[in-house]
Amino acid sequence: MRKLRRWFIAGLLTLFPLWLAWLVVSVLFGLFSDLSRPWVEPLLDGLAGRYPETFGWAGHSAAMAVFGLVGTFAIIIAVGALVRRVVGQNLLTMIENLIARVPLVNIVYSSARKLLDLLQQPPGKAQRVVLIEFPHRDMKAVGFVTRVLREEGSDRELAAVYVPTTPNPTSGYLEVVPVERLVPTDWTVDEAMAFIISGGAVAPASMPFELARRTEGRPSSDPP
Repeated sequence: MRKLRRWFIAGLLTLFPLWLAWLVVSVLFGLFSDLSRPWVEPLLDGLAGRYPETFGWAGHSAAMAVFGLVGTFAIIIAVGALVRRVVGQNLLTMIENLIARVPLVNIVYSSARKLLDLLQQPPGKAQRVVLIEFPHRDMKAVGFVTRVLREEGSDRELAAVYVPTTPNPTSGYLEVVPVERLVPTDWTVDEAMAFIISGGAVAPASMPFELARRTEGRPSSDPP
C-alpha cells in the first residue's frame, strides 16, 4: 500500500502539470478555431461536397478545427500588418470611434486596451512589477503598477496595483497602495507572469521581500 501511495503521488505530480498545460492549450485551441469557423466551415463543406474523392477529409470536425485555427492566426497576422500602415490606423480609429458610442462596450474596450498598452511600455517612476502587503502585512503578493495617483489633501503618492490570481492571471484584485509601501523588483512582466501562472514554481533564486528601511527625516538614535 505504501508503494502504491508513493506511485500514485508521483504519477499525480507528473501528470498534473501536463494536464494543466493541455487544458490551457485545448481552451485556447477551441477559442481561436471558433473565431474563424463561421467562414471556414462553409468553405470546407463546399470543397468536400464538390470534390469528395480529393477533399472529402475536409468535412471532418478535426480538419475544420485545424483550419479554423490557421484561419484565426492568418486574420491576426493580417490585422497586425494592416494596423502598421496608415490605412489600417485610420480604419482602427474609425472602429474605436464607433465603439466609443456604444454604452458599456466602450468602457470594457477602452479599459482592456489601456491595460495592455500600459503593460507593454517601460516602467516610469514606479517600478512596473512590485510586491505589496496582501492580504495582510506579513504576506506579499506580486502586482503590476498601472498608475500613480495623488491623495487629496496630503498630496501623497498612491499606486494603483493590479494583483493577478494563480493560475488564471486574467482575474485578480485592484489595490490602491501608498508608493512608499511598494517593494520594487527587477522582474520583467514576462517573468512575473511565469511566476504567477506556475504557482511560484518558475521563479528566480532570490527575490526582495521587506521594505527598504528609510532613514530620511528620522531622528538619530545614536547619542550626541
